[in-house]
Amino acid sequence: MARIAGVNISDEKKIEIALSGIYGIGRARARRILAETKISDVKRTKDLSQEEMVRLRAIIEKEYTVEGALRREILLNIKRLKDIGSYRGYRHSRSLPVRGQRTKSNSRTRRGNVRKTMGSGRRKVEKK
Repeated sequence: MARIAGVNISDEKKIEIALSGIYGIGRARARRILAETKISDVKRTKDLSQEEMVRLRAIIEKEYTVEGALRREILLNIKRLKDIGSYRGYRHSRSLPVRGQRTKSNSRTRRGNVRKTMGSGRRKVEKK
């Protein structure tokens, strides 16, 4: 298995798909990286030469923020929003949708699968 940016990438997959397994690299960015390094996108990871792997590692480490550094950056951005008291920070802290989605009928994923239905309003008294 090849190791790039601290992640083992699969040998059997095409290099474009294998690179997208790294956090912060999607299909479009993987294509751009492969174009920069002049590596064919139909090659599989196991078919790459040592020199091609070195070029890939160099470009990814030098030009892109990936994996732990990217996760840390995102967390710091969210923390900054919370600290300055912005609306988006408030929504993040309450675990609600941040980008204007409705919450009356949707947002089950964000809020958790909470299904509260209205009964008569009174608790039923246990009979002895």
